[in-house]
Parts: sequence; structure tokens; C-alpha cells
Amino acid sequence: MNRIKQLFEQKQRQIFSIYFTAGYPKLEDTVKIIQELEKNDVDMIEIGVPFSDPIADGAVIQESGTQALNNGMSLKLLFDQLKNIRKNVRLPLILMSYLNPVMRYGFEPFCQKCREIGIDGTIIPDLPFDDYLGEYKSIADKYGIKTIMLITPETAEERIRLIDEHTDGFIYMVSSASTTGAQNSFDERKLAYFQRINALNLKNPRLIGFGISNKETLKAAQNNANGTIIGSKFISLLKESEDIPAAVAQLKELLS
Repeated sequence: MNRIKQLFEQKQRQIFSIYFTAGYPKLEDTVKIIQELEKNDVDMIEIGVPFSDPIADGAVIQESGTQALNNGMSLKLLFDQLKNIRKNVRLPLILMSYLNPVMRYGFEPFCQKCREIGIDGTIIPDLPFDDYLGEYKSIADKYGIKTIMLITPETAEERIRLIDEHTDGFIYMVSSASTTGAQNSFDERKLAYFQRINALNLKNPRLIGFGISNKETLKAAQNNANGTIIGSKFISLLKESEDIPAAVAQLKELLS
């Protein structure tokens, strides 16, 4: 069974997913970060593939991507770094990449490689949903790779229900129609959005991401979805400490 599906069957609430940029702060940090997060009870990890034009990323993740590219990170190198990851890592792993690096690699070879090394799903923010249905879904399904789609407060209900019908990993709820980045709290408008999606009674579990950086935003997200995704805050801690175990410990302390 796909590890994402297995996770949501075993744990329905308070799922804790962490995003980080592959090759940041240092080129060889990717596997070390994954192993440290698993040791500290993270439920799922999203590994970001750095890209030169990241339209959905805020300043913190953009900076980490630029540094990772300068370090020499690429999709091909990332696959090489992860080739033995399943020898000692069991939690679900998702690759988050823009479409350009994936298409340069080739979508089917990309999915094939993901299955080979044990990647469970992908998030491609700039992959149009209609193109996914028409051209890419059958390939991803062939290799057992869950394609995770994003929704925002502006996504129409019809589109949300289509996404819910044609995907079966989880739905990534973007907390606001903006780029990634830490927020101190969620305002009434965002909370109303969370509640509106709750009322749709979708079949897929949902994780809320973008802006979760403290206990208040974490609790609000956990109360309105199956779990949360934290990215920018963790990357900021990696930058500040330049020590992976210390950054993970600081994140746990901040959110506990």
C-alpha cells in the first residue's frame, strides 16, 4: 500500500508534515534532514526540488532554493541522494517540484524513478489540473505515485469536487491566495475558508499549509483539517542554527 494512504488510515488527525528544500543549507544535508525529522515523530516529509522561478514560494523558500541551486542541487542529483533512503526511512516522502524540472527529466521517467527509490507522491503547483487529467494521471497511476493538488480560498467548489473525485492522496489546502511564508495568526476570513471546505464533506483528507509558524496557527489548522504542513519556519530555523538537530529541536519546542 502507498505510504500516504497507509498514514491516513492509521492516523486521521493532527498529522504533522514538514517541507524543506533539497540541498539546503548544504548540498549533502538532504538525507540527514529526512532522518532527523523521522527520529522526531514527523508523520510525512515534502522534499522541495529547487527551481529558478518558484512562483508559489515566499522569500524564505526562494532564498533556500537559490542557495541549493548554487550548491549544485538538481533533480538528477536529488534522485541519486535518495537512492538508498528506504533502507532506514519508513515515513511517506513527497517530492514538491515545479513542472519545468519534471518535464526536462521526462514525466514517465520521473514517476518511474520515484517508484524505484520509494517516493510516494508529488506536488507540482504549476501543473494545470486539466492537463493532469488528460495527460499525466494515467502515468502517475501506473507507477503508484499520488499526485497532490492544491486548493486556495479562490478555488471554485466545482473544481474542488473534481480534484476530490480524481485524486486519492490528500488535498493540500493553501491557507491564502499568496506565496508561502510565516504568519502570526489566521484571520476570520481564513478561518471561514477552512470551515467552508469542512462543510463540503470531501472524501480525501486535507492538510493546511502556508503560514503555519507558531502554536496559534498550528492549532487553528489542526482544528480545521487532518493535519498541517510547515515549511518556511523550518527553513528559517535551519538558516539560523546551521545545525540540523538543533533546528528540528527548536521547531518542536516552538510548536509544543
